[in-house]
Amino acid sequence: MNIRGEQMTEHQRYGYARVSTHDQHTTIQVEALKAAGCHRVWEEKVSGTSRVSRAELESVLSYLRAGDTLVVTRIDRLARSLKDLQDIIHELKGRGVHLQATEQPIDTSTAAGKAFLDMLGVFAEFETNLRRERQLDGIAMAKAAGKYKGKAPLKQELKDLVINLFKSGAKQVDIINQVGIGRTSVHSILKAAGLK
Repeated sequence: MNIRGEQMTEHQRYGYARVSTHDQHTTIQVEALKAAGCHRVWEEKVSGTSRVSRAELESVLSYLRAGDTLVVTRIDRLARSLKDLQDIIHELKGRGVHLQATEQPIDTSTAAGKAFLDMLGVFAEFETNLRRERQLDGIAMAKAAGKYKGKAPLKQELKDLVINLFKSGAKQVDIINQVGIGRTSVHSILKAAGLK
C-alpha cells in the first residue's frame, strides 16, 4: 500500500469533471472519464476564468503523484484561460504527471500531444496579439474622428468595495476576479487610498 492507501501500480489515472452552472450536470463527463480508465473522478460545479474558488481542482492537483495521469474530457474543463492552462501544465510537468483529454488529441506523455499543446499556446498568443492590435487600431481611428473618450471613471461604490475587500484580507487576485476590474485599476484604487 502507498501513502494514498492504494495498492502500488505503475500509473494511476484520475479524472476531473467541471460544469459552469449548478443546473448543468457532470454525468456525461464522469462516464467518459471512467470509460477512459480513471481510478477516481473529482467533480465541480463552478464558473470563472481562473483557478480561484475551484476547490476540487486544487484537491485533484495536490493528490497526483509522479507517473499519474490527469484526465479531462476537454482542456476547457481544466482551464478557462491560456495562462491557467500553461501554469497547470507546467506544474504537472514539474511533478512528472501527464495530462490527457479524451475528446482532443492531447496526451502529454506523447510527443504528438506535447506538440499539439505547444501549437495551442502559439495560436492563443497570436490571437491575443491580433486582438490587442485591432483594439489599438480602433482607438486610433476613434481618436482621429474625435469620438474616443477613454474609459469611464469607476463608480465610488466599486472603489469602496475594492478597499473593503482588501482591508478584510482579500488578495488582489481575488479582488480582481470578484469585482471584475483589471489589476491596474485595483492597484490605483488601493494606492489612492494609501493602502499600497
